[in-house]
Amino acid sequence: MPLTKRQQAIYDFIADHVDRHGWPPTRAQIVKHFKFSSPNAAQCHLKALERQGVIELIQGTARGIRVIARDSNPASAKSLPVIGRVSAGRPILAVEHQQAQLSVDPSAFSPKPHFLLKVNGDSMIDAGINDGDMLVVHKTPEARTGQIVVARIDDEITVKELKRRGRGIELVAHNPAYPPIKVRSGQEFAVEGLAVGVIRSFSNGQALSH
Repeated sequence: MPLTKRQQAIYDFIADHVDRHGWPPTRAQIVKHFKFSSPNAAQCHLKALERQGVIELIQGTARGIRVIARDSNPASAKSLPVIGRVSAGRPILAVEHQQAQLSVDPSAFSPKPHFLLKVNGDSMIDAGINDGDMLVVHKTPEARTGQIVVARIDDEITVKELKRRGRGIELVAHNPAYPPIKVRSGQEFAVEGLAVGVIRSFSNGQALSH
Protein backbone atom coordinates (compact mmCIF):
# COMPACT_ATOMS: atom_id res chain seq x y z
CA MET A 1 0.00 0.00 0.00
CA PRO A 2 1.42 3.44 -0.88
CA LEU A 3 2.33 5.80 1.94
CA THR A 4 0.03 8.72 2.68
CA LYS A 5 1.38 12.21 2.08
CA ARG A 6 2.07 12.68 5.81
CA GLN A 7 3.66 9.23 6.14
CA GLN A 8 5.94 9.94 3.17
CA ALA A 9 6.98 13.27 4.71
CA ILE A 10 7.86 11.60 8.03
CA TYR A 11 9.70 8.78 6.28
CA ASP A 12 11.68 11.30 4.17
CA PHE A 13 12.53 13.33 7.29
CA ILE A 14 13.88 10.23 9.06
CA ALA A 15 15.82 8.99 6.02
CA ASP A 16 17.29 12.45 5.38
CA HIS A 17 18.36 12.72 9.02
CA VAL A 18 20.15 9.37 8.74
CA ASP A 19 21.83 10.46 5.48
CA ARG A 20 23.08 13.73 7.00
CA HIS A 21 24.00 12.62 10.51
CA GLY A 22 24.44 8.85 10.36
CA TRP A 23 21.66 8.08 12.86
CA PRO A 24 17.88 8.55 13.09
CA PRO A 25 16.13 11.47 14.80
CA THR A 26 14.62 11.18 18.27
CA ARG A 27 10.87 11.18 18.80
CA ALA A 28 11.21 14.68 20.26
CA GLN A 29 12.84 15.94 17.06
CA ILE A 30 10.02 14.44 14.99
CA VAL A 31 7.40 16.08 17.25
CA LYS A 32 9.15 19.45 16.95
CA HIS A 33 9.65 19.26 13.18
CA PHE A 34 6.06 18.32 12.39
CA LYS A 35 4.54 20.38 15.23
CA PHE A 36 2.66 17.40 16.66
CA SER A 37 0.59 18.07 19.75
CA SER A 38 2.17 15.20 21.69
CA PRO A 39 4.79 12.45 21.43
CA ASN A 40 1.92 9.96 21.19
CA ALA A 41 0.85 11.50 17.86
CA ALA A 42 4.37 10.97 16.48
CA GLN A 43 4.43 7.40 17.80
CA CYS A 44 1.15 6.60 16.04
CA HIS A 45 2.64 7.72 12.71
CA LEU A 46 5.82 5.72 13.37
CA LYS A 47 3.82 2.57 14.09
CA ALA A 48 1.89 3.12 10.85
CA LEU A 49 5.21 3.33 8.97
CA GLU A 50 6.36 0.13 10.68
CA ARG A 51 3.17 -1.63 9.55
CA GLN A 52 3.92 -0.43 6.03
CA GLY A 53 7.29 -2.17 6.30
CA VAL A 54 9.47 0.90 5.68
CA ILE A 55 10.87 1.32 9.20
CA GLU A 56 11.55 -0.90 12.21
CA LEU A 57 10.95 0.41 15.74
CA ILE A 58 13.56 -0.77 18.24
CA GLN A 59 12.57 -0.69 21.90
CA GLY A 60 14.82 0.60 24.66
CA THR A 61 16.95 3.12 22.75
CA ALA A 62 16.66 6.88 22.39
CA ARG A 63 16.88 6.69 18.59
CA GLY A 64 15.20 3.35 18.08
CA ILE A 65 14.15 3.80 14.45
CA ARG A 66 15.68 1.74 11.67
CA VAL A 67 14.97 2.71 8.07
CA ILE A 68 14.34 -0.27 5.81
CA ALA A 69 15.36 0.10 2.19
CA ARG A 70 12.39 0.62 -0.14
CA ASP A 71 12.22 -0.75 -3.67
CA SER A 72 15.65 -2.35 -3.44
CA ASN A 73 16.56 -4.33 -6.52
CA PRO A 74 18.28 -7.69 -5.87
CA ALA A 75 19.57 -7.71 -9.45
CA SER A 76 21.66 -4.63 -8.68
CA ALA A 77 23.34 -6.18 -5.63
CA LYS A 78 27.12 -6.27 -5.49
CA SER A 79 29.54 -7.99 -3.17
CA LEU A 80 31.21 -5.89 -0.50
CA PRO A 81 34.10 -7.12 1.65
CA VAL A 82 33.45 -7.83 5.32
CA ILE A 83 36.40 -6.46 7.28
CA GLY A 84 37.68 -8.45 10.23
CA ARG A 85 40.54 -7.70 12.60
CA VAL A 86 42.80 -4.97 11.24
CA SER A 87 46.54 -5.37 11.61
CA ALA A 88 48.87 -2.48 12.36
CA GLY A 89 50.21 -0.44 9.48
CA ARG A 90 48.02 -2.01 6.80
CA PRO A 91 45.16 -0.31 4.86
CA ILE A 92 41.73 -1.27 6.15
CA LEU A 93 40.82 -2.81 2.77
CA ALA A 94 43.96 -4.95 2.61
CA VAL A 95 43.19 -8.48 1.38
CA GLU A 96 44.23 -10.11 4.66
CA HIS A 97 41.57 -8.11 6.53
CA GLN A 98 38.70 -9.34 4.36
CA GLN A 99 36.91 -12.24 6.04
CA ALA A 100 34.03 -12.68 3.60
CA GLN A 101 31.95 -11.07 0.85
CA LEU A 102 28.31 -10.06 1.30
CA SER A 103 25.83 -9.10 -1.44
CA VAL A 104 24.39 -5.62 -0.83
CA ASP A 105 22.29 -3.33 -3.01
CA PRO A 106 24.44 -0.15 -3.09
CA SER A 107 21.49 1.95 -4.25
CA ALA A 108 19.99 1.49 -0.78
CA PHE A 109 22.73 3.67 0.74
CA SER A 110 24.11 7.14 0.21
CA PRO A 111 26.93 7.87 -0.27
CA LYS A 112 28.11 4.71 -2.05
CA PRO A 113 29.25 1.94 0.34
CA HIS A 114 32.66 0.31 -0.06
CA PHE A 115 32.91 -2.22 2.77
CA LEU A 116 31.18 -3.75 5.80
CA LEU A 117 32.56 -3.79 9.33
CA LYS A 118 31.21 -6.15 11.97
CA VAL A 119 30.37 -4.22 15.14
CA ASN A 120 31.87 -5.49 18.39
CA GLY A 121 30.43 -4.09 21.62
CA ASP A 122 27.53 -1.90 22.68
CA SER A 123 29.09 1.58 22.73
CA MET A 124 26.78 2.84 19.92
CA ILE A 125 23.46 1.22 20.89
CA ASP A 126 21.65 4.56 21.32
CA ALA A 127 22.42 5.29 17.66
CA GLY A 128 20.78 1.99 16.67
CA ILE A 129 24.12 0.23 16.13
CA ASN A 130 24.23 -3.00 18.12
CA ASP A 131 26.79 -5.66 18.90
CA GLY A 132 27.00 -8.04 15.94
CA ASP A 133 25.54 -5.64 13.37
CA MET A 134 27.23 -5.10 10.04
CA LEU A 135 28.11 -1.42 9.65
CA VAL A 136 27.90 -0.24 6.04
CA VAL A 137 30.82 2.11 5.36
CA HIS A 138 31.68 4.66 2.69
CA LYS A 139 35.48 4.85 2.53
CA THR A 140 36.67 8.43 2.91
CA PRO A 141 39.39 10.22 4.89
CA GLU A 142 37.08 13.18 5.55
CA ALA A 143 34.10 13.61 7.87
CA ARG A 144 32.23 16.46 9.53
CA THR A 145 31.78 16.86 13.25
CA GLY A 146 28.64 15.05 14.34
CA GLN A 147 28.96 12.19 11.85
CA ILE A 148 29.49 8.55 12.84
CA VAL A 149 32.83 7.35 11.55
CA VAL A 150 35.14 4.37 11.44
CA ALA A 151 38.31 5.85 12.91
CA ARG A 152 41.83 4.63 13.51
CA ILE A 153 43.75 5.69 16.62
CA ASP A 154 47.27 4.29 16.38
CA ASP A 155 46.59 0.58 15.73
CA GLU A 156 42.98 0.46 16.99
CA ILE A 157 39.81 0.74 14.88
CA THR A 158 36.68 2.15 16.52
CA VAL A 159 33.17 3.29 15.53
CA LYS A 160 32.13 6.55 17.20
CA GLU A 161 30.63 9.99 16.60
CA LEU A 162 33.30 12.48 15.52
CA LYS A 163 33.52 15.72 17.50
CA ARG A 164 35.99 18.46 16.63
CA ARG A 165 36.58 21.03 19.37
CA GLY A 166 38.96 23.70 18.09
CA ARG A 167 42.10 21.75 17.26
CA GLY A 168 41.04 18.85 19.47
CA ILE A 169 39.30 15.66 18.37
CA GLU A 170 36.98 13.50 20.43
CA LEU A 171 35.27 10.23 19.55
CA VAL A 172 31.95 10.03 21.36
CA ALA A 173 30.02 6.86 22.20
CA HIS A 174 26.22 6.67 22.05
CA ASN A 175 26.00 4.81 25.35
CA PRO A 176 26.37 6.69 28.66
CA ALA A 177 28.47 3.83 30.04
CA TYR A 178 31.38 4.85 27.78
CA PRO A 179 33.32 8.13 28.19
CA PRO A 180 34.50 10.10 25.14
CA ILE A 181 37.86 9.15 23.66
CA LYS A 182 40.15 12.18 23.37
CA VAL A 183 42.82 11.92 20.70
CA ARG A 184 46.04 12.89 22.44
CA SER A 185 48.95 14.77 20.98
CA GLY A 186 51.34 12.34 19.33
CA GLN A 187 48.71 9.72 18.58
CA GLU A 188 48.15 8.73 14.97
CA PHE A 189 44.55 9.48 14.00
CA ALA A 190 42.73 8.89 10.72
CA VAL A 191 39.16 8.65 9.51
CA GLU A 192 38.81 5.36 7.61
CA GLY A 193 35.21 5.81 6.54
CA LEU A 194 31.74 7.21 7.14
CA ALA A 195 28.91 5.05 8.48
CA VAL A 196 26.06 5.09 5.96
CA GLY A 197 23.89 2.28 7.29
CA VAL A 198 23.50 -0.91 9.25
CA ILE A 199 22.64 -4.47 8.26
CA ARG A 200 21.30 -6.47 11.18
CA SER A 201 19.58 -9.55 9.71
CA PHE A 202 22.11 -9.91 6.91
CA SER A 203 21.18 -13.54 6.27
CA ASN A 204 18.22 -12.37 4.17
CA GLY A 205 19.52 -8.92 3.29
CA GLN A 206 16.25 -7.18 4.16
CA ALA A 207 16.77 -5.27 7.41
CA LEU A 208 18.72 -2.29 6.15
CA SER A 209 19.22 1.19 7.56
CA HIS A 210 20.53 3.92 5.30
